[in-house]
Amino acid sequence: MTSFRSTRLLLSVLGWILTTGLVGLTAEAAAERTTAERIYVGGTILTVNDSQPRVEAVAVASGRIVAVGSRADVLGCRGEQTEIVDLAGRTLVPGFVDGHSHFFSLIDVQTQALCASPPAGPCRSVADVIAALGRIKERCKIGPGKFVMGFGCDPDLLAEKRFPSKAELDRAFPENPVFIVHVSGHGAKLNSKALTAYDVTAATPTPVGGVIGRESGSQEPDGLLFETAFMPIFAKLPSPGDDELLAILESGQDLYLRAGITTAQEGATMKHQLDLLRVFADRGSLKLDLVALPFITEIDAVFAGKPPANEPEYRNRLRIGGVKIVTDGSPQGRTAAFTKPYLTAGPAGQKDWRGELSFPQAHINDWVKKVYDGGATLFVHCNGDAAIDSLLEAHRYAAAGDPTKPRGTVGIHSQFIRPDQLEKYAAWHITPSFFTLHCFYFGDTHVANRGAEQAEFISPMKSALALGLHPANHTDFNVAPLDQLFTIHTAVNRQTRSGVILGEAERISPLEALRAITLDGARMYGEEHKKGSIEPGKLADLVILSADPTAVPAAEIEKIEVLETIKEGKTVWKK
Repeated sequence: MTSFRSTRLLLSVLGWILTTGLVGLTAEAAAERTTAERIYVGGTILTVNDSQPRVEAVAVASGRIVAVGSRADVLGCRGEQTEIVDLAGRTLVPGFVDGHSHFFSLIDVQTQALCASPPAGPCRSVADVIAALGRIKERCKIGPGKFVMGFGCDPDLLAEKRFPSKAELDRAFPENPVFIVHVSGHGAKLNSKALTAYDVTAATPTPVGGVIGRESGSQEPDGLLFETAFMPIFAKLPSPGDDELLAILESGQDLYLRAGITTAQEGATMKHQLDLLRVFADRGSLKLDLVALPFITEIDAVFAGKPPANEPEYRNRLRIGGVKIVTDGSPQGRTAAFTKPYLTAGPAGQKDWRGELSFPQAHINDWVKKVYDGGATLFVHCNGDAAIDSLLEAHRYAAAGDPTKPRGTVGIHSQFIRPDQLEKYAAWHITPSFFTLHCFYFGDTHVANRGAEQAEFISPMKSALALGLHPANHTDFNVAPLDQLFTIHTAVNRQTRSGVILGEAERISPLEALRAITLDGARMYGEEHKKGSIEPGKLADLVILSADPTAVPAAEIEKIEVLETIKEGKTVWKK
C-alpha cells in the first residue's frame, strides 16, 4: 500500500513540475518538499531535457529525481543523512533505453562459441571458427551426440569468404551435431548430424520465404538454412533446463547493466520464454526494467485467445509492451527483401535475387489488423525497402481508413528505407528504431551487395529528425555487442570497418545520438513521462560515464566507458 508520506511526496513533486515549468528549484522550495537521499554534483550533467539541457546538480529520493538545477539550489534538499556524490569531473546522463535486442540471447553468449570476427570476436578464418567450436565443446564438456553450437559467424569477414563446409564440420566433429548461427541471427550452417537430427534431406522442399542451400548439381542440403527454413529448427534447438536458464539470466543481465542499460527489450518472445521471465521477475531477480514483445505466432497462447494488448504497468520490472512481427531477413545475410536485385548472388547462389518476404502479404495484413484491433503496440522487423513497403501496406489495410492515427507502431531496423517511405513514416506516425552499428559492422558488405548510393542512406537518422520523427537506435544484441557508447559513436561518425564514411549527410550530433537511446527510446515504449531524461518526477535511472560524449572529439566517443549504472536511485552495476 502506498504510504501517506510517499503519496504526499509524489503530489508535491508533480505540483512543483506544473508550477515551475522545470526551470530549477530554489533552496526554500526544496526544503518544503523532501529531503534527498543522494545528491550528484561536481561533473557534467546532461539532462536530455531541452528546457534545461545542462545542470550542476541532481537530487534523488525514493527512486525518483526530486530536484534538478544549480548546485546551490539543489543542495537545499540536503538533510543529515543525504549522501553527496562527487562526480569528480565525470558525466551523468539518463539511463540508456534499449531500442531493440533479444534478452534471451544472454543464454547463447554464455553457452555457445563466439564465432564473430574482430573486434566483436576472434575468428578470421574457417579454421578459427572450428577452433572456437572445439573450445566450447571442451569447456562445456559436450559429449557424443550432443549439439555443439556457435553464434555470430560472418562469412564475409572470414579469409575464405564462406562458412565452414558441411564436410569440414563433419571431419572436425564426427560424433556431434553442429549448428553455427549467422551473425544476422536469421540463418545457420549445420553439419550432417544436425541435418539428420532435424530431418532436412534432399526431399525437403524449400519453404516460402526460406533458403536451403544445396550441393552443386543435386538437391542434397549443404547445411545452409535461412529464414523460414531456419526458424522452426532454431525454435527446437536443445537448451539448458529451466533452473539453469534462470541462473544464466541472473548473472547474464550484468551484460546489460555494464552497458548502462536500465530498460531492456526481449524482442521476439516465445510463450515458454515469457513464462520463465515471469518466474524470474517474481523472484525479484530483475535489476532493470524489461519489455517483452511476444512473437506474432504466440499471441493466442500468450493472451489466452483474447485480443493482444500491452500491460500498462511493470510487474516486478517486467511487462508486455507490444507484439513482434517479422517481414524479411537481413541485408548482411542477403535475405532482406528489396524491390531491386542484389548486386551479388543470393545466400544459396540465386541469380537476380531480391530476397523474399518472410510471410505472404495477406498473412502480414491479417496479423497487423489483429494487433491494432487489440490495441497492442506493433513492432515490425523490416530491413529491405520491399519489406518496408509490406509494413506500410499492412498498416494501411489495418488502419480502418485512417492511417494517420497515432498507434505507436515501430519499424525495427528500417535499414534500407527510401526517402518516400520515410516521409510516409512521418505522416503515419510510425517510429523507426534504427541500427547505426551496421555502418561499422556491415557497411562495406552493404556497399558490395546494394551499391554505395543505397548503402549511404541506411539508418537515416538525420533525415528522420528533419521530418519530425523521434528515431530510437539499437544493438539488436546478440547480432552486435551491447555497447551503447559505440551505438552513439556510429550514429555520429558512420564509419565502416575500412574507414569509409557511409552517408556523411546522415551523421547526427552526439546529443541527438544520446537522445535516441534515452528519451526517444523511452518514447518508443510510451514511457517518456517517467524515463529518458533527468527531470523532477522521473525515475532516477542514471548512468555515470568517464567523459562527456558531447565534448570529446567525435572519433573518441567509442573510448568512453560506463562507470556506474543506477536504477531508481540504487547502484546496480559499478566498474
